Amino acid sequence: MTARHLSLPAVRGGLLALLAAFLFGVSTPLVQHFGKGLGAFTTAALLYAGAAAVGFASRQRVEREARMVRGDLPRLLSMAAFGAVLGPVALAWGLQQTSGTSASLMLTLEALFTALLARMLYQETMDRRVWAAMLLLLAGGVALVLDQRRSGSTQLWGMLAVLVATAAWGMDNTLSRALAERDPGQVVLGKAAIGATATALLAWLFGEPRPAVGAALVLFAVGASGYGLSLRFYLLAQRAFGAARTGSVFAFAPFIGAAFAIALGDRSGTWVMAAGGMLMMLGVALHLAESHGHEHAHERMEHEHAHRHDDGHHDHTHDVLPAGPHSHPHVHDPVRHAHPHVPDAHHRHVH
Repeated sequence: MTARHLSLPAVRGGLLALLAAFLFGVSTPLVQHFGKGLGAFTTAALLYAGAAAVGFASRQRVEREARMVRGDLPRLLSMAAFGAVLGPVALAWGLQQTSGTSASLMLTLEALFTALLARMLYQETMDRRVWAAMLLLLAGGVALVLDQRRSGSTQLWGMLAVLVATAAWGMDNTLSRALAERDPGQVVLGKAAIGATATALLAWLFGEPRPAVGAALVLFAVGASGYGLSLRFYLLAQRAFGAARTGSVFAFAPFIGAAFAIALGDRSGTWVMAAGGMLMMLGVALHLAESHGHEHAHERMEHEHAHRHDDGHHDHTHDVLPAGPHSHPHVHDPVRHAHPHVPDAHHRHVH
């Protein structure tokens, strides 16, 4: 297996996660700006209606991506409950109570929750460097909460609501790892459609006011890019290098959001907020500096997902070799070797 084969998945995964981070990061201050005066359920419904449209438009042919199956439905419902109902509703409410800059930075804690849950559920590797990174993220989050406490109880409750959103999305990220090998368009469509329907119904039950046409269109567009396209790229990144590492790279999203909030005129920043942001940035950088490689064994595996035949792990034969990515059930024979790796679909061994 060549170095080229080994480096491409991690590089591709990192770039996809950064693109997902940029789209989601920009969306946070936009949601705060255009969601003013709207109910939290209405805002969430509009965001995930846009995401559902992207999922519908980005579905792939069956020969290119693995289809979702009936057994995926319970996990998809759980993802929608945490990621498309609880997460966006908590964020929308919190953004109306606190500053966009501090709320954006607080979202960095999503990486902490994702990494911890990935360790618990998938046994993804976390060495001392990664634990140190997680502690820095936690310290930065505590600094932000203490800073908002000085601004009054309303600001504090807003930050705690954003904290709930980060925990919900951390659970969503971890649950979605098991669906990362499915067609991401189908996953986005299923999750977003369930979330949009549930939150729209709750908005009606609670009598939330109808949004103006302009605000509705903007939030729909923000949902399409910041929640639909972002989730699609996030799932592809998870496929390339695991849930914990994708969450770490995605942790750049809050800094993008904070910078964009400042560009939109948010002047609520303080020295404590800046210190919290620096701690979080150090945590992200430390986590990304991790390197992992050792001798390991691959047991016989049969599964289905989109793959290529130049990645060093797929050497099965075809009567006519397909060009580029394709999907079908295939078998990996047992092998033992050593190389740098990340916890992707082919490296889930226990340490």
